[in-house]
Amino acid sequence: MLKVVDIHTYYDQSYILQGISLEVAKGTVVALLGRNGVGKTTLVRSIVGLTPARKGQILFNDKDITHISAYKIIRMQIGLVPQGRRIFPSLTVRENLAVAARGSESSMWDFEKIYSLFPRLKERDQNRGNQLSGGEQQMLAIARALISNPLLLLMDEPTEGLAPVLVREVGDVILKLKEGGLSIFLVEQNLSFAKKFADYAHVMSKGKIVYSSTPTKLWENKEVKKLYLGV
Repeated sequence: MLKVVDIHTYYDQSYILQGISLEVAKGTVVALLGRNGVGKTTLVRSIVGLTPARKGQILFNDKDITHISAYKIIRMQIGLVPQGRRIFPSLTVRENLAVAARGSESSMWDFEKIYSLFPRLKERDQNRGNQLSGGEQQMLAIARALISNPLLLLMDEPTEGLAPVLVREVGDVILKLKEGGLSIFLVEQNLSFAKKFADYAHVMSKGKIVYSSTPTKLWENKEVKKLYLGV
């Protein structure tokens, strides 16, 4: 479904991604792990066209999207849950969702199904984004991505800054999405969290993939965990 082939991405003259390659097969969850500042979010931005790669290829369903505009990539049914949530603070929950809603009667996600998955958002339907708790904002960010009816969901640090009970709630949502067959690219720092859902995992350091394996093998590799993940 998603194939990243030897991409190199810069911010002006700063060389951030230095030959990244990975794949997300249909119906799988692939995790990208690493410390802050190693280039994880830059990779997400390159995939969705916000910071295009200068070299290499990004393929989605065999179509080259490396240099396509971000809005066109999103229309190709790639959903993004950005780091920091980035909901619209002045819009209500329903309005935040309406902005992103896309689909037909046969689509998987509509308001009814979103509110079934996130009952708290249904209760807060007319509350503005800035009136929600951090956990509610994260749920809204996920719901906003889902209501666009994506084939692939990119989740950038979905547990960042959340209390343990809310981390578990986010995990429950990811598990339900995985069971429903949605393809997910999960960017995380929390290895124990990612291990519960990922079919495969990559570790990034200084703009490069330095280790790839199943989550179980990664969990057992004490050297890699200590050196690149600090656990």
